[in-house]
Amino acid sequence: MAGEKAAKQDTKEKKPEARKANASGKVKKGDPKAKKPKKGKPHCSGNPVLVRGIGRYSRSAIHYVRKLRVNITPGAILIILTGRHRGKRVVFLKQLSSGLLLVTGPLVFNRVPLRRIHQKFVIVTSTKIDISKVKIPKHLTNAYFNKKKLQKPRLQESKILDTEKEKYKISEKPKIEQIDMNSQILPKIKAVPQLQGYV
Repeated sequence: MAGEKAAKQDTKEKKPEARKANASGKVKKGDPKAKKPKKGKPHCSGNPVLVRGIGRYSRSAIHYVRKLRVNITPGAILIILTGRHRGKRVVFLKQLSSGLLLVTGPLVFNRVPLRRIHQKFVIVTSTKIDISKVKIPKHLTNAYFNKKKLQKPRLQESKILDTEKEKYKISEKPKIEQIDMNSQILPKIKAVPQLQGYV
């Protein structure tokens, strides 16, 4: 009829229907609308021994034991590469639980006291002395070398009472330990010809 408006033709193209899944429920490969399965978080073991990551906050760092180089044996003469004692030769005594090396000069020869050092900061020489009969105290551990934290006065106390910061003082115990180690290692060094001048 003349009064009725002609129906407008649909200009929009019809979207292709999504591919239907097969009867088995599997979607064909290459389907852009196929939903990918969500990946869960990687499983982390609760056992700290099985955790491989070694970091500042990793629980495995507590149980991790650093391997000692094959050529670093008790009595070996090492050369320090870094620090205030750089270039000096020391005697290796033992490895601590943290993996650090316990060494000594001894103090009489080159002013190197009992101290800890990392094995990557030393060079191993072919020279070696026999320290099988040297008695190393068991209390020479990481806790022995850790510096004690000093207590700082609170702000209110410092203003009212004029309290000063506690100063660090070296105790007599490390001096006694150093003298004891020197008395044991010095005869071993003097027993080897020309080693005293080398160290």
